[in-house]
Amino acid sequence: MITLYIILVMAIAFFVIINLPVFGRLPKNQRLAKIYQLPNYKEGALQNLSFTPMQPEGVSFFKVLNAFLFEKHPNKAPDKALPYIAPNLNGSPKGDAPEITWFGHSSYLIKIDGLRILVDPVFSKTPSPFSFIGSKAFLGTDVVKAEEFKNIDILLITHDHYDHLDYNSILKIAPQVKTIVTSLGVGEHLEKWGIKADKINELCWNESLTLFNSLRLTAVPARHFTGRKFKRNQTLWSAFVLKTENYQLFLGGDSGYDTHFAKIGEEFGPFDLALLECGQYNAYWPYIHMFPEETVQATIDLKAKVLMPVHWGKFSLAMHPWNEPIKRVVLAASAKQLPLVTPRLGETIILNQYLPTENWWLEE
Repeated sequence: MITLYIILVMAIAFFVIINLPVFGRLPKNQRLAKIYQLPNYKEGALQNLSFTPMQPEGVSFFKVLNAFLFEKHPNKAPDKALPYIAPNLNGSPKGDAPEITWFGHSSYLIKIDGLRILVDPVFSKTPSPFSFIGSKAFLGTDVVKAEEFKNIDILLITHDHYDHLDYNSILKIAPQVKTIVTSLGVGEHLEKWGIKADKINELCWNESLTLFNSLRLTAVPARHFTGRKFKRNQTLWSAFVLKTENYQLFLGGDSGYDTHFAKIGEEFGPFDLALLECGQYNAYWPYIHMFPEETVQATIDLKAKVLMPVHWGKFSLAMHPWNEPIKRVVLAASAKQLPLVTPRLGETIILNQYLPTENWWLEE
């Protein structure tokens, strides 16, 4: 009897926890019907353009879990605070050229054509549903707080993983946001969190939206996956093409390397700047995150003039040393003679005017 009681209590506790707002909500009703109509929705889930297993053949999930949890991996985090430049978050741009401020990992602010676009803001101490679970933000990377942002024209969310869609950050930022653009299905999480539907714009791959009469966003394919609970790939994952009259940027989100980069380059290129992931890779999951050398090749495929590497410098979500991604991408870019910009956290780059390239991570 006592055993049954314990099981019942545990089941109730699990049900309560898994339905907490932080986990979001799976798409339903009209949103779900639209997902069902997508050509890449098959066998009960959204699919990548190419076959994309989570692990290579012969590698089990438990082998990956064991390597991640129990093997020793030195230098996964810096031993002192990273240099952080206090940004002018709410000021106007200095001129007509796009300005981009990086906050670590894949969070950054774009100022372009008089508009302010905040991408994948994650300002919690861990990229997980609970603060006591997961990788802690590196020392010195939590200077900027979510509540400091004002007058955001566009909030752009590439997909629903915790290191890109952060519940607490969204709650604090949303009141300052005019409109939200994201991948199809992600809006269900946002509505669950109290954001009104008329503020949310969800795009399928190759679908475009013009905002504020001057800026066009197009969702394009990425090679990744989604999910905040146990069921994967019920919401879409995307990269985005940002186009104004004078500039075009590629906002990569998360993606493994594949032929889609060359196809996007042919259709939309050239790009003035590509912001692409370069970290959190491993041979145990080679299809869903790029290795740094692939990041450089993807930039070339996209026909981008300059690469700004992101998805590093704040959290350790893989087994490699914290600064290995940027070291490798610098070497690969140099070998291909690809221009690279490597701002410190909080530092603002100005396209075609101020493109810092200091190897500041070597000082740590």
